[in-house]
Order: sequence, then C-alpha cells, then structure tokens
Amino acid sequence: MAAIKELIRTEADGTISFGDYELKTKTKKSDFAHEGDLYKVKTYDEITRLEKNEMFVYESEPGTAVSHLQETEDGLCFFVDGPEDAQITVQCEPEAEYDLIINGERRDSLRSNLGGKLSFSVELGGQAVEVRIVAVKTE
Repeated sequence: MAAIKELIRTEADGTISFGDYELKTKTKKSDFAHEGDLYKVKTYDEITRLEKNEMFVYESEPGTAVSHLQETEDGLCFFVDGPEDAQITVQCEPEAEYDLIINGERRDSLRSNLGGKLSFSVELGGQAVEVRIVAVKTE
C-alpha cells in the first residue's frame, strides 16, 4: 500500500483512507467532508493524526498510511502501512476492554484509559497489516 498522496480520500466502499509517511514536512488538510462529518488530517514521516469534527480519532508515530478506516458499533477496522514499526493510538469508549486483532490473529486484550484512548504497537516494515479493534462483550 502506498502513501495517500491526496492526504485523505473516500474509497468506493464508503470508508476513508489517509496519511502520507513519505512527506518530510508536516502537511495538513482540513474540512474534508465525509458522510456528514468533517475530518482533518496532519501527516508526514514523523506522525499521522486524524480528527473527526475536531475530536481525536487516530495517531501514529512515526507517520503511517491508513486505508479503509471503518468505525463500527463495536470498534474500528483499517489497514495500516509504514516504513517501520509504529505506535498507534485510537479513540474508543472510555475504560472499555477491546480485543486487538492483527491480520486475523487475536494479539491482545487491551483496556482504554479514562479518556477513551487505546494504544498499541504494530510491526510494519513496509508491509500493510489489517488491524481490527473489537469491543469485548460483557454479560
């Protein structure tokens, strides 16, 4: 998967893709309309950050390219690519438990903090991986 040269775009399946880890200087695009929401992306080789309606959604260090980001009732799913391993933080429900599934394999059970942020690392090395973050159902 290559960097997203237009910084953010809507895909044919209704998801969004964003981020360009090949940029050497911070570049941003604001007021990108998608399904009634406004998105803002800041990206370059050191960081990629996405906001929706001025609220945090995603951040990676170093910068990454994310494709087919989809928010679901019980979490998020997306593909992420970058030249090296990345630390990713996403916005979820506060103090909730989530399963982290990478390339179809359950890797860990994580708990979001009081603010709803959930952080994890992914091994990339120039190869895209599928990430699914699924809320753990409690009885």
